Amino acid sequence: MAIASLPSLTLSPPRSSVSGSKSPPKPSVGLIPRFARLVTSRLQMPILRAASPGSSAAVTTGGVDATAAWDALDGVRVFAVDTGEPVFLRDLWDQNEGVAVVALMRHFGCFCCWELASVLKESISKFDAAGVKLIAVGVGAPDKARMLAERLPFPMDYLYADSERKAYGALGLYFGLGRTFFNPASTKVFSRWESIKKANKNYTITATPDDRSSVLQQGGMFVFKGKQLLYGRKDEGTGDHAPLDEILNICNNAKIA
Repeated sequence: MAIASLPSLTLSPPRSSVSGSKSPPKPSVGLIPRFARLVTSRLQMPILRAASPGSSAAVTTGGVDATAAWDALDGVRVFAVDTGEPVFLRDLWDQNEGVAVVALMRHFGCFCCWELASVLKESISKFDAAGVKLIAVGVGAPDKARMLAERLPFPMDYLYADSERKAYGALGLYFGLGRTFFNPASTKVFSRWESIKKANKNYTITATPDDRSSVLQQGGMFVFKGKQLLYGRKDEGTGDHAPLDEILNICNNAKIA
């Protein structure tokens, strides 16, 4: 499942507006991060219909090799944000019966990443109570991750940094300008402005990775029981996150089975 290294890109958003479309209402200045205003005003994106549930990228083990994702992560290392030390991603949970949620967020300077981190933080007690290991991974160096951890805040012992997007590439997560700015699934963020504003109260764009091509990386959510993949979902676009209630149900069922 591993994919070849992606070439470095320079992000240069289009200058012209979408022909024949109307700009969505601008959020209150000062409440929405600069990157959100870039999407809604400078690009002048129309509000498109969100992808239907039937077109979701969610998969389960039905029709999927249960060990493929595990094998793809062989040798993939991330950085533990609390220590700054590299660790093998697969070593972070019990390889026999341990249940783990691997939440691959976007880069640490993405306002949607901050929102997802906030939602994950609110669910930590539920994961802990179910005996599930939560592993939140973001794109960027550990120092960028610490900005999110300290300002959101988010507990560092659950947070990991993938500066070279190794885990994202191994699992085949989406990457590119179209996925980041123009995918219909990205319009879901417009229904969550209040949640986004709350999560980004102390947001800083300086948490954006030094490698600016990293802003084109999309995330995903995976649930493992030992080496077996129970659930995998690739985000179709920016802010297109897996529903946490569904993830928690899968985890609870996995612990009972």
